[in-house]
Amino acid sequence: MTRLGYQIPNFTYPGVAANEIFDNVVGQAKAAEASGFDRVLLMDHFYQLPGIGDPDDYMLECYTLLGALAGRTEHVRLSSLVTGNTYRNPALLAKIIATLDVVSGGRAQLGIGAGWFEEEHASLGFEFGTFTDRFERLEEALQIIGPMLAGERPTLDGQRYSVTEAICEPPPVGRVPILIGGSGEKKTLRMVAQYADESNLSSGDISEIPRKLDVLAAHCERLGRDRSEIKVTKLVMGHIAPSMEEAEAELQSMADMKGWPSEVIDLVKTMLVWGDPDAVGEQLQAYKDVGLDGITVNLPANGHNPDRVSLLGEVASKVFD
Repeated sequence: MTRLGYQIPNFTYPGVAANEIFDNVVGQAKAAEASGFDRVLLMDHFYQLPGIGDPDDYMLECYTLLGALAGRTEHVRLSSLVTGNTYRNPALLAKIIATLDVVSGGRAQLGIGAGWFEEEHASLGFEFGTFTDRFERLEEALQIIGPMLAGERPTLDGQRYSVTEAICEPPPVGRVPILIGGSGEKKTLRMVAQYADESNLSSGDISEIPRKLDVLAAHCERLGRDRSEIKVTKLVMGHIAPSMEEAEAELQSMADMKGWPSEVIDLVKTMLVWGDPDAVGEQLQAYKDVGLDGITVNLPANGHNPDRVSLLGEVASKVFD
């Protein structure tokens, strides 16, 4: 279960050339591992997301990078947050996850969602389909991937995918936990109750979390699932520095790089858990107080500085101890 996750959402860093990105990412992952994070997670995208950067910002492929990080880390679990189901055949994804588990010594986690970034799909030729299409595909994929990772040989003649006694050898080293990302109450949380070990609420205000927890409990009751078997976490965007003045300065540095006016900076602040260690600790405590089991935080403005990752880990560990 994710108690503390550190997500890396971007790879375009000031003063860091393309051939230096990997070393910087390794530094972030090692800082996260040493400071108390139990997960290192990557976005599964090929273009940078609106609000973080431009489509042509650097974006490394998720599973190639996770495999490389397996050899540079020791005990953190490695995962996407989350895999876009639309990007890979589910049997192929099961093989990728099993391989990641083998090369990492049993540290893989499958994070998966229905997919949502239409521009990326259209530009690169991935089928996007309707909202219903994507969730039907996700459900069929889970009926293939879960059994394959559990050592079974599933057969499915579905509307979206078909497999016949699908083999996954070698199997994962251990049991691979499944996380489903998303906040939808009718479809996503029902699939969490049916197929997953963990729910990551990727959107929504903190005030909505108690209702989401109630909805998940209701789905579990209908399906005969023990709600206590499922852990609930949330992704939040963070920004931390040793002092408020440094936090402000580093936000301003990012704004200058992106050409943001002051109004945009003010808007961004409303979306972040940000400030000095005391301020960030208080804000993270609020998430714990509404019933979350853990939290995943990213640092889009200054995560390229491993010292900031370490500081975040120290603060978050005190909250989610």
